Amino acid sequence: MSNEIILLIAGLLGATGIILGAFGAHALKKVFNAEQLISYEVGVRYQIYHALLLLFVSTTTLISPTQKNWIVCLVVLGVLMFSGSIYVLNLSQSRSNKLKFLWPVTPIGGTLLIISWFLVAFSAFWNN
Repeated sequence: MSNEIILLIAGLLGATGIILGAFGAHALKKVFNAEQLISYEVGVRYQIYHALLLLFVSTTTLISPTQKNWIVCLVVLGVLMFSGSIYVLNLSQSRSNKLKFLWPVTPIGGTLLIISWFLVAFSAFWNN
């Protein structure tokens, strides 16, 4: 995966994070209770953190192309599972609680995000 594609993914994650954050702060403020808003904001915050991680990954030469591919895949899947499940669970909870079966997806996504950070942290050692 080229650095340009990684940068594109970073930009898309960042932009959609800002959009979802604004949506939560304005439109969902009237629909969600305080606990749901806090949970939703965690999803947004983690999505933006990982957009910034990919921004770094796209510009560094300390991480090999193969490791970059793994990091991007882990981050994208992790954000979809972690932040995405938080968004869906909170939206469904405000309607009828029909999607509670998704709750195990959140920690799996979080685990993928943690692994991506470890891969970033140790990639310099693996390349030397």
